[in-house]
Amino acid sequence: MVVTTRARTRDGRWWYECEAILPARPGPDGYASPEGMPVAISVAAENIAPIPGESYEHVPTEGAVAGRQWLAVRSPGVHGGNPWWQLHRRDCWQARGGWRRRQVTTAEARDILATLTADRLCDICRPDQALRAHR
Repeated sequence: MVVTTRARTRDGRWWYECEAILPARPGPDGYASPEGMPVAISVAAENIAPIPGESYEHVPTEGAVAGRQWLAVRSPGVHGGNPWWQLHRRDCWQARGGWRRRQVTTAEARDILATLTADRLCDICRPDQALRAHR
């Protein structure tokens, strides 16, 4: 596992954003490629044990950004189609890829959600259901 950033949430807790190399998922043909895939995960600081002798001073650190618990990922169009946004919870493991990523506020997430079609919603973290609960 590799630590990529650490961030402090509004409640004062520290979280580490990490990447773990995990086996690839089998495709429709049942075949999984032999190389692993990087998977983003969030781990509470109290569950991280530093590696002795490793320096963490260069790990990017972010303070709490009020309300920016959503991630917008811009993906290129497929087969000549237009690029599109997909909305995720900040800690969604499915929020990878794309060529532009940014953390957004709940208000910005609602605006993005209003422009998305049902096939552009993440079926893992379901931002549409979570945002309805934040009203």
